[in-house]
Amino acid sequence: MVTRMARRQVLVQLDDAQIARLDRVVAGDASRSELIRRAIDLYLVAIQEGVAELRYSDAYRLTPEDLSEFAGLRELGLAAWPER
Repeated sequence: MVTRMARRQVLVQLDDAQIARLDRVVAGDASRSELIRRAIDLYLVAIQEGVAELRYSDAYRLTPEDLSEFAGLRELGLAAWPER
């Protein structure tokens, strides 16, 4: 099920080169507006993912892994699947 959201018109100024590149990409597949909406959505998702990755890496810097917690894993693995 596709839900259509209300849209508001926004004026965006593009130069001739940008319009030409946009028209080459659109090429009858979608409208300029649709392509711009998709591009904005992708850009905003990329920003959100980047922020999430920064928060994740910051958390590791604040509380790094204690590798000694994993010391017994190799022995457990070897016991379950001994090397031949």
